[in-house]
Amino acid sequence: MSAVRVVLIGGTSNTGKSTVARLVADRLGFELVATDRLARHPGRPWPQPDWIPPPHVAEHYRTLSLDELIAAMLEHHRRLRPRIAELITGAASRTSAGPARSSVDRPGLVLEGSALWPADIAALDVAGTAAVWLGASEEVLTARMHAASGYHRLPADDRLPIDGFLARSLRHQTMLLDSVSRLGSEHLDTGDGRPPEALAETVLAAVAPHPS
Repeated sequence: MSAVRVVLIGGTSNTGKSTVARLVADRLGFELVATDRLARHPGRPWPQPDWIPPPHVAEHYRTLSLDELIAAMLEHHRRLRPRIAELITGAASRTSAGPARSSVDRPGLVLEGSALWPADIAALDVAGTAAVWLGASEEVLTARMHAASGYHRLPADDRLPIDGFLARSLRHQTMLLDSVSRLGSEHLDTGDGRPPEALAETVLAAVAPHPS
């Protein structure tokens, strides 16, 4: 693993990126950063432990068409590209200038999030970087989002933002995995019943340098 300085874990919402990335970062002793922490757009339309969605979030998914939701998401990702590239290229370097301008070691990076795009990562072509793309079936993603949001306990009108978020997530996954396929990469199915620890082990094996 010593040659890998940056592990990128991409995929649409609810594919398990955060859980798997945390396990991988702990195993490698790397810093963990989520693209959602760089800027949230606009977030899931249901409450989470660290997130109470403001009213405009529900309206975003309730009122925009699927094409408009995708366009807004892609524009948000476009704005994040420079910051993502900066994080990757910075972490790929093993050392940096410390307070006394001496060279100091710094940890590697696990960067996860739906804002990571295969073509963008391929274009960066940064040594010491490995990417893994996560996916799950429509049935699995639907079940996960319905369970997380309490969908079936909600009145019909309150389900509409969740329907919009789910539709956008499924379209996003189709676009992302099409890009992965065109680049000749593979994705990891996180909906096949394996526990997070087993998925993390698969990621670690995938990013390990292979002998030439």
